[in-house]
Amino acid sequence: MELTLAPDLAYRFVLVFARVGVLVMLLPGFGQNGIPTRVRLAFALLMTLLMVPLVELPAFASVSWPMGALLPLIKEILIGLFIGLTVRMVLMATSVAGSTIANQMGLGLAQAVDPTQGIQGALFANFLGVLALTLVFVNDLHHLVIAAIHDSYILFEPGTIPPTNEMAMAAVMSMAEAFTLGVRMSAPFLVFGLIFYVGIGVLSRLMPQVQIFFIAMPASILLGLVLLALLLTTMMTVYHEYLSGLLGRFLA
Repeated sequence: MELTLAPDLAYRFVLVFARVGVLVMLLPGFGQNGIPTRVRLAFALLMTLLMVPLVELPAFASVSWPMGALLPLIKEILIGLFIGLTVRMVLMATSVAGSTIANQMGLGLAQAVDPTQGIQGALFANFLGVLALTLVFVNDLHHLVIAAIHDSYILFEPGTIPPTNEMAMAAVMSMAEAFTLGVRMSAPFLVFGLIFYVGIGVLSRLMPQVQIFFIAMPASILLGLVLLALLLTTMMTVYHEYLSGLLGRFLA
């Protein structure tokens, strides 16, 4: 079945939108639940309009319907899912770090809805998630995100078979690295919790008549907040460097 110029251009637009639309719906900052769906859809359409002239796509002047048209579309959706979920896993680092910090300070049960992910989370996890998302825009990392979307068409050319084995390994490694990053960010609080609660245990043995619990809880919260204030800049610097490196993997 022969396609004329207008259907060919429309198919190219749909092919680009399949990848860009999925990416916009999943990427941190662009695909948050707090952003209305119409706004995200409008941004995805705008990004698609900008990408179509810049991206080299195979000629679809003659396409065998329906499988010849659907298979490239499915491949583009899968590639968009892979890139979007890989980058979105970075938010897991703030969840891991925040939950660990809250548990060490005795505030693990103080939870609220995380605006960046739309789920229940520890207060410190929510705080770190919002702060990390703010740093994305303050440090112009969203420009790097847009560049990564464009260069993804060089790394994963449309019409070719995506490297599924490498993509699966990269997804697993990204999840492991995100968890490792969360532990690294919260490592000082793990040491603080170990030393603090060992000291409280020794103190309770030395003075059993004193209600140590009523002293330990306010003290752990106060010392934890002081430690967080001292280390917050370093923690977010480590997070920013990791996120920049992750986005750099999708640059040609």
